[in-house]
Amino acid sequence: MAAHRKPRQRSLGTGKVRTAATIALAGAATATVFDGTGHAEPQLSTAQVKAKVDKLYEEAEAATEKYNGAKERAGKAAKRVGTLQDEVARKEERLNSARDALGSIAASQYRSGGLDPALQLALSDDPDQYLEGAAFAERAGSRQAAAVQRVRHQLREIEQLRGAAHVELASLKSRQAELKRHKKTITGKLDSARQLLGRLSDEERARFGATGGSTVGGGSGGSDSVSVGSGDRASRSSARDLADPAAPAGSVAAPNSRAAAAVSYAYGKLGAPYVWGATGPDAFDCSGLSQAAYRAAGIALPRTTYAQINAGSRVSRSELQPGDLVFFYSGISHVGIYVGNGQMIHAPNSNAPVRLAPIDEMPFAGATRVA
Repeated sequence: MAAHRKPRQRSLGTGKVRTAATIALAGAATATVFDGTGHAEPQLSTAQVKAKVDKLYEEAEAATEKYNGAKERAGKAAKRVGTLQDEVARKEERLNSARDALGSIAASQYRSGGLDPALQLALSDDPDQYLEGAAFAERAGSRQAAAVQRVRHQLREIEQLRGAAHVELASLKSRQAELKRHKKTITGKLDSARQLLGRLSDEERARFGATGGSTVGGGSGGSDSVSVGSGDRASRSSARDLADPAAPAGSVAAPNSRAAAAVSYAYGKLGAPYVWGATGPDAFDCSGLSQAAYRAAGIALPRTTYAQINAGSRVSRSELQPGDLVFFYSGISHVGIYVGNGQMIHAPNSNAPVRLAPIDEMPFAGATRVA
Protein backbone atom coordinates (compact mmCIF):
# COMPACT_ATOMS: atom_id res chain seq x y z
CA MET A 1 0.00 0.00 0.00
CA ALA A 2 1.11 3.43 -0.76
CA ALA A 3 1.80 5.44 2.30
CA HIS A 4 -0.70 8.19 2.99
CA ARG A 5 1.08 11.48 2.73
CA LYS A 6 0.06 14.38 4.92
CA PRO A 7 -0.76 17.46 2.78
CA ARG A 8 2.06 19.94 2.89
CA GLN A 9 0.99 23.27 4.44
CA ARG A 10 1.79 26.33 2.31
CA SER A 11 3.89 28.84 4.11
CA LEU A 12 2.38 32.28 4.69
CA GLY A 13 5.49 33.67 3.13
CA THR A 14 4.62 32.36 -0.35
CA GLY A 15 3.53 34.71 -3.10
CA LYS A 16 -0.22 33.95 -3.39
CA VAL A 17 -0.87 33.92 0.33
CA ARG A 18 1.24 37.03 0.85
CA THR A 19 -0.74 38.82 -1.86
CA ALA A 20 -4.03 37.79 -0.29
CA ALA A 21 -2.89 39.02 3.10
CA THR A 22 -1.80 42.33 1.60
CA ILE A 23 -5.19 42.78 -0.08
CA ALA A 24 -6.98 41.94 3.16
CA LEU A 25 -4.90 44.42 5.13
CA ALA A 26 -5.42 47.09 2.49
CA GLY A 27 -9.16 46.47 2.60
CA ALA A 28 -9.16 46.78 6.36
CA ALA A 29 -7.20 50.00 6.17
CA THR A 30 -9.59 51.35 3.54
CA ALA A 31 -12.56 50.41 5.67
CA THR A 32 -10.99 52.18 8.60
CA VAL A 33 -10.54 55.35 6.57
CA PHE A 34 -14.11 55.20 5.25
CA ASP A 35 -15.35 54.62 8.80
CA GLY A 36 -13.80 57.96 9.71
CA THR A 37 -11.24 56.47 12.07
CA GLY A 38 -8.17 56.98 9.88
CA HIS A 39 -5.08 58.86 10.84
CA ALA A 40 -5.47 62.59 11.46
CA GLU A 41 -3.96 64.86 8.86
CA PRO A 42 -0.33 65.73 9.57
CA GLN A 43 0.40 68.55 11.98
CA LEU A 44 1.45 71.68 10.10
CA SER A 45 4.30 73.83 11.26
CA THR A 46 3.72 77.49 12.10
CA ALA A 47 5.41 78.47 8.84
CA GLN A 48 3.15 76.14 6.84
CA VAL A 49 0.06 77.53 8.56
CA LYS A 50 1.25 81.06 7.83
CA ALA A 51 1.76 80.26 4.14
CA LYS A 52 -1.68 78.67 3.85
CA VAL A 53 -3.42 81.48 5.75
CA ASP A 54 -1.65 84.18 3.71
CA LYS A 55 -2.76 82.47 0.50
CA LEU A 56 -6.34 82.21 1.75
CA TYR A 57 -6.37 85.89 2.68
CA GLU A 58 -4.99 86.80 -0.74
CA GLU A 59 -7.71 84.76 -2.44
CA ALA A 60 -10.38 86.20 -0.13
CA GLU A 61 -9.25 89.74 -0.91
CA ALA A 62 -9.34 89.07 -4.65
CA ALA A 63 -12.92 87.84 -4.19
CA THR A 64 -13.67 90.90 -2.05
CA GLU A 65 -12.63 93.25 -4.84
CA LYS A 66 -14.85 91.33 -7.26
CA TYR A 67 -17.66 91.63 -4.70
CA ASN A 68 -17.05 95.38 -4.42
CA GLY A 69 -17.18 95.76 -8.20
CA ALA A 70 -20.38 93.72 -8.47
CA LYS A 71 -21.93 95.71 -5.64
CA GLU A 72 -21.09 98.98 -7.39
CA ARG A 73 -22.59 97.73 -10.65
CA ALA A 74 -25.69 96.46 -8.84
CA GLY A 75 -26.13 99.90 -7.24
CA LYS A 76 -25.93 101.62 -10.61
CA ALA A 77 -28.40 99.15 -12.14
CA ALA A 78 -30.83 99.72 -9.26
CA LYS A 79 -30.54 103.48 -9.73
CA ARG A 80 -31.23 103.16 -13.47
CA VAL A 81 -34.26 100.98 -12.76
CA GLY A 82 -35.62 103.60 -10.35
CA THR A 83 -35.06 106.41 -12.87
CA LEU A 84 -36.82 104.47 -15.64
CA GLN A 85 -39.75 103.59 -13.40
CA ASP A 86 -40.14 107.25 -12.36
CA GLU A 87 -40.10 108.32 -16.00
CA VAL A 88 -42.73 105.71 -16.90
CA ALA A 89 -44.95 106.99 -14.09
CA ARG A 90 -44.63 110.61 -15.29
CA LYS A 91 -45.44 109.69 -18.89
CA GLU A 92 -48.38 107.55 -17.82
CA GLU A 93 -49.78 110.52 -15.91
CA ARG A 94 -49.52 112.73 -19.02
CA LEU A 95 -51.03 109.95 -21.14
CA ASN A 96 -54.02 109.64 -18.83
CA SER A 97 -54.63 113.41 -19.07
CA ALA A 98 -54.51 113.23 -22.89
CA ARG A 99 -56.89 110.28 -22.91
CA ASP A 100 -59.33 112.14 -20.68
CA ALA A 101 -59.31 115.10 -23.11
CA LEU A 102 -59.98 112.83 -26.09
CA GLY A 103 -62.76 111.16 -24.18
CA SER A 104 -64.44 114.51 -23.59
CA ILE A 105 -64.26 115.35 -27.33
CA ALA A 106 -65.71 111.96 -28.27
CA ALA A 107 -68.56 112.33 -25.79
CA SER A 108 -69.38 115.80 -27.16
CA GLN A 109 -69.52 114.48 -30.72
CA TYR A 110 -71.78 111.65 -29.67
CA ARG A 111 -74.22 114.05 -28.04
CA SER A 112 -74.28 116.28 -31.16
CA GLY A 113 -75.87 113.45 -33.11
CA GLY A 114 -73.35 113.32 -35.98
CA LEU A 115 -75.74 114.40 -38.86
CA ASP A 116 -74.51 114.41 -42.45
CA PRO A 117 -72.87 117.84 -43.12
CA ALA A 118 -74.94 118.42 -46.36
CA LEU A 119 -78.18 117.75 -44.50
CA GLN A 120 -77.13 120.07 -41.67
CA LEU A 121 -76.47 122.83 -44.28
CA ALA A 122 -79.87 122.29 -45.91
CA LEU A 123 -81.70 122.46 -42.60
CA SER A 124 -79.76 125.41 -41.25
CA ASP A 125 -81.62 128.73 -40.77
CA ASP A 126 -78.32 130.56 -41.36
CA PRO A 127 -76.15 128.77 -43.97
CA ASP A 128 -73.32 131.34 -43.63
CA GLN A 129 -73.13 130.76 -39.91
CA TYR A 130 -73.18 127.01 -40.48
CA LEU A 131 -70.29 127.20 -42.96
CA GLU A 132 -68.23 129.21 -40.47
CA GLY A 133 -69.00 126.60 -37.84
CA ALA A 134 -68.02 123.80 -40.21
CA ALA A 135 -64.66 125.43 -40.85
CA PHE A 136 -64.09 125.68 -37.09
CA ALA A 137 -65.07 122.04 -36.69
CA GLU A 138 -62.55 121.07 -39.35
CA ARG A 139 -59.81 122.91 -37.50
CA ALA A 140 -60.94 121.27 -34.26
CA GLY A 141 -60.79 117.93 -36.03
CA SER A 142 -57.19 118.60 -37.03
CA ARG A 143 -56.31 119.41 -33.43
CA GLN A 144 -58.07 116.22 -32.34
CA ALA A 145 -56.07 114.17 -34.87
CA ALA A 146 -52.85 115.71 -33.54
CA ALA A 147 -53.92 114.85 -29.99
CA VAL A 148 -54.55 111.25 -31.02
CA GLN A 149 -51.09 111.12 -32.63
CA ARG A 150 -49.50 112.44 -29.43
CA VAL A 151 -51.26 109.74 -27.42
CA ARG A 152 -49.94 107.06 -29.78
CA HIS A 153 -46.42 108.50 -29.49
CA GLN A 154 -46.66 108.53 -25.69
CA LEU A 155 -47.78 104.90 -25.70
CA ARG A 156 -44.75 103.91 -27.80
CA GLU A 157 -42.41 105.82 -25.46
CA ILE A 158 -43.90 104.13 -22.41
CA GLU A 159 -43.48 100.68 -23.97
CA GLN A 160 -39.85 101.45 -24.81
CA LEU A 161 -39.20 102.63 -21.25
CA ARG A 162 -40.83 99.52 -19.83
CA GLY A 163 -38.62 97.39 -22.07
CA ALA A 164 -35.50 99.23 -20.90
CA ALA A 165 -36.59 98.84 -17.27
CA HIS A 166 -37.07 95.09 -17.84
CA VAL A 167 -33.51 94.81 -19.21
CA GLU A 168 -32.11 96.74 -16.23
CA LEU A 169 -34.04 94.55 -13.79
CA ALA A 170 -32.53 91.45 -15.43
CA SER A 171 -29.08 93.05 -15.10
CA LEU A 172 -29.75 93.84 -11.44
CA LYS A 173 -30.75 90.23 -10.73
CA SER A 174 -27.58 89.04 -12.43
CA ARG A 175 -25.46 91.39 -10.29
CA GLN A 176 -27.22 90.21 -7.15
CA ALA A 177 -26.48 86.59 -8.05
CA GLU A 178 -22.85 87.58 -8.67
CA LEU A 179 -22.72 89.22 -5.24
CA LYS A 180 -24.02 86.04 -3.66
CA ARG A 181 -21.35 83.93 -5.39
CA HIS A 182 -18.50 86.22 -4.32
CA LYS A 183 -19.83 86.39 -0.77
CA LYS A 184 -19.85 82.60 -0.59
CA THR A 185 -16.25 82.48 -1.85
CA ILE A 186 -15.10 85.10 0.66
CA THR A 187 -16.73 83.49 3.67
CA GLY A 188 -15.41 80.07 2.64
CA LYS A 189 -11.82 81.35 2.41
CA LEU A 190 -12.08 83.19 5.73
CA ASP A 191 -13.62 80.16 7.47
CA SER A 192 -10.71 78.02 6.25
CA ALA A 193 -8.22 80.63 7.49
CA ARG A 194 -9.95 80.73 10.87
CA GLN A 195 -9.75 76.95 11.19
CA LEU A 196 -6.03 76.99 10.40
CA LEU A 197 -5.36 79.80 12.86
CA GLY A 198 -7.28 77.88 15.49
CA ARG A 199 -4.50 75.28 15.48
CA LEU A 200 -1.98 77.83 16.71
CA SER A 201 -1.38 79.34 20.09
CA ASP A 202 -1.68 83.10 20.59
CA GLU A 203 2.10 83.27 20.72
CA GLU A 204 2.45 81.47 17.40
CA ARG A 205 -0.15 83.70 15.78
CA ALA A 206 1.60 86.81 17.06
CA ARG A 207 4.86 85.49 15.65
CA PHE A 208 3.70 85.94 12.08
CA GLY A 209 1.87 89.22 12.57
CA ALA A 210 -1.69 88.35 13.56
CA THR A 211 -3.01 90.67 16.27
CA GLY A 212 -3.13 88.79 19.52
CA GLY A 213 -6.34 90.38 20.80
CA SER A 214 -8.41 90.04 17.63
CA THR A 215 -10.66 87.25 16.54
CA VAL A 216 -11.88 86.56 13.08
CA GLY A 217 -15.60 87.32 12.98
CA GLY A 218 -18.29 85.31 11.25
CA GLY A 219 -19.61 88.02 8.95
CA SER A 220 -23.30 87.40 9.61
CA GLY A 221 -24.43 90.49 7.78
CA GLY A 222 -22.57 89.78 4.58
CA SER A 223 -19.24 91.03 5.85
CA ASP A 224 -16.39 89.59 7.86
CA SER A 225 -15.29 91.57 10.88
CA VAL A 226 -12.64 91.67 13.57
CA SER A 227 -13.60 92.13 17.19
CA VAL A 228 -11.39 94.63 18.98
CA GLY A 229 -9.44 93.14 21.83
CA SER A 230 -6.74 94.51 24.10
CA GLY A 231 -4.13 94.43 21.34
CA ASP A 232 -6.33 96.53 19.06
CA ARG A 233 -7.08 99.03 21.81
CA ALA A 234 -3.35 99.58 22.22
CA SER A 235 -3.08 100.05 18.46
CA ARG A 236 -5.89 102.63 18.55
CA SER A 237 -4.08 104.47 21.32
CA SER A 238 -0.90 104.70 19.27
CA ALA A 239 -3.01 105.70 16.26
CA ARG A 240 -4.27 108.74 18.13
CA ASP A 241 -0.67 109.74 18.76
CA LEU A 242 0.26 109.27 15.10
CA ALA A 243 -2.77 111.27 13.95
CA ASP A 244 -1.44 114.35 15.72
CA PRO A 245 -0.87 117.22 13.24
CA ALA A 246 2.80 117.17 14.19
CA ALA A 247 3.03 113.78 12.41
CA PRO A 248 5.35 110.93 13.43
CA ALA A 249 9.01 111.68 13.96
CA GLY A 250 11.05 111.20 10.83
CA SER A 251 8.02 111.16 8.53
CA VAL A 252 8.31 112.40 4.96
CA ALA A 253 6.23 115.41 3.98
CA ALA A 254 3.52 114.86 1.37
CA PRO A 255 4.06 116.69 -1.94
CA ASN A 256 0.78 118.64 -1.81
CA SER A 257 -2.20 119.41 0.43
CA ARG A 258 -4.48 116.72 -1.00
CA ALA A 259 -1.93 113.94 -0.62
CA ALA A 260 -1.21 115.25 2.90
CA ALA A 261 -4.93 115.14 3.74
CA ALA A 262 -5.21 111.52 2.51
CA VAL A 263 -2.15 110.46 4.53
CA SER A 264 -3.45 112.26 7.62
CA TYR A 265 -6.80 110.48 7.28
CA ALA A 266 -5.05 107.12 6.99
CA TYR A 267 -2.99 107.77 10.13
CA GLY A 268 -6.18 108.69 11.93
CA LYS A 269 -7.70 105.30 11.07
CA LEU A 270 -4.87 103.13 12.43
CA GLY A 271 -6.41 100.40 14.54
CA ALA A 272 -9.78 100.52 12.81
CA PRO A 273 -11.10 97.00 12.12
CA TYR A 274 -11.01 95.31 8.74
CA VAL A 275 -14.48 94.49 7.40
CA TRP A 276 -14.74 93.28 3.82
CA GLY A 277 -16.94 95.53 1.72
CA ALA A 278 -16.61 98.46 4.18
CA THR A 279 -15.64 102.01 3.19
CA GLY A 280 -15.61 103.70 6.60
CA PRO A 281 -15.82 105.70 8.65
CA ASP A 282 -15.23 103.10 11.36
CA ALA A 283 -14.22 99.99 9.39
CA PHE A 284 -12.58 99.34 6.03
CA ASP A 285 -11.36 96.84 3.50
CA CYS A 286 -8.19 97.74 1.58
CA SER A 287 -9.72 99.67 -1.32
CA GLY A 288 -12.38 101.09 1.01
CA LEU A 289 -9.62 102.73 3.08
CA SER A 290 -7.88 104.31 0.07
CA GLN A 291 -11.22 105.52 -1.31
CA ALA A 292 -12.23 107.04 2.04
CA ALA A 293 -8.82 108.71 2.53
CA TYR A 294 -9.00 110.47 -0.81
CA ARG A 295 -12.67 111.26 -0.38
CA ALA A 296 -11.61 113.18 2.74
CA ALA A 297 -9.06 114.96 0.54
CA GLY A 298 -11.72 115.97 -2.00
CA ILE A 299 -10.87 113.36 -4.66
CA ALA A 300 -13.34 110.69 -5.79
CA LEU A 301 -11.67 107.34 -6.38
CA PRO A 302 -13.30 104.26 -7.94
CA ARG A 303 -14.34 101.49 -5.58
CA THR A 304 -12.04 98.60 -6.56
CA THR A 305 -8.30 98.09 -6.69
CA TYR A 306 -8.57 97.19 -10.39
CA ALA A 307 -10.04 100.61 -11.14
CA GLN A 308 -7.99 102.60 -8.60
CA ILE A 309 -4.68 101.64 -10.19
CA ASN A 310 -5.84 103.42 -13.36
CA ALA A 311 -7.27 106.46 -11.55
CA GLY A 312 -4.09 108.54 -11.74
CA SER A 313 -0.66 108.53 -13.30
CA ARG A 314 1.57 105.49 -12.83
CA VAL A 315 4.80 105.97 -10.90
CA SER A 316 7.74 103.65 -10.40
CA ARG A 317 8.70 102.28 -7.02
CA SER A 318 11.74 104.54 -6.90
CA GLU A 319 9.53 107.62 -7.45
CA LEU A 320 7.10 106.95 -4.60
CA GLN A 321 5.89 109.91 -2.54
CA PRO A 322 3.54 110.05 0.47
CA GLY A 323 -0.05 109.76 -0.71
CA ASP A 324 0.69 107.48 -3.67
CA LEU A 325 -1.38 104.32 -3.87
CA VAL A 326 0.68 101.13 -3.85
CA PHE A 327 -0.74 97.88 -5.27
CA PHE A 328 0.16 94.24 -4.66
CA TYR A 329 -0.12 90.76 -6.18
CA SER A 330 -0.34 89.92 -9.86
CA GLY A 331 -4.12 90.28 -9.78
CA ILE A 332 -3.93 93.84 -8.31
CA SER A 333 -6.04 92.62 -5.40
CA HIS A 334 -4.59 94.74 -2.57
CA VAL A 335 -3.83 98.44 -2.10
CA GLY A 336 -2.20 100.61 0.54
CA ILE A 337 -1.43 104.31 0.99
CA TYR A 338 2.29 105.07 0.86
CA VAL A 339 3.47 107.31 3.73
CA GLY A 340 7.22 107.43 3.10
CA ASN A 341 10.33 105.58 4.31
CA GLY A 342 9.22 102.37 2.59
CA GLN A 343 6.04 102.25 4.71
CA MET A 344 2.35 102.21 3.90
CA ILE A 345 -0.92 102.27 5.82
CA HIS A 346 -3.35 99.57 4.74
CA ALA A 347 -6.23 97.38 5.87
CA PRO A 348 -4.52 93.96 5.73
CA ASN A 349 -7.15 91.26 6.26
CA SER A 350 -9.83 90.04 8.62
CA ASN A 351 -7.30 89.05 11.27
CA ALA A 352 -5.60 92.44 11.57
CA PRO A 353 -6.76 96.07 11.82
CA VAL A 354 -5.61 99.04 9.75
CA ARG A 355 -1.90 99.37 10.39
CA LEU A 356 1.48 100.68 9.30
CA ALA A 357 3.55 98.13 7.38
CA PRO A 358 6.52 97.91 5.01
CA ILE A 359 5.63 97.74 1.34
CA ASP A 360 8.07 94.82 1.05
CA GLU A 361 5.75 92.49 2.96
CA MET A 362 3.74 91.67 -0.18
CA PRO A 363 4.58 91.23 -3.89
CA PHE A 364 4.66 94.79 -5.29
CA ALA A 365 2.58 95.23 -8.48
CA GLY A 366 2.65 98.97 -9.17
CA ALA A 367 1.81 102.44 -7.90
CA THR A 368 -0.43 105.35 -8.89
CA ARG A 369 -0.34 109.06 -8.03
CA VAL A 370 -3.82 110.56 -7.78
CA ALA A 371 -3.04 113.94 -6.16
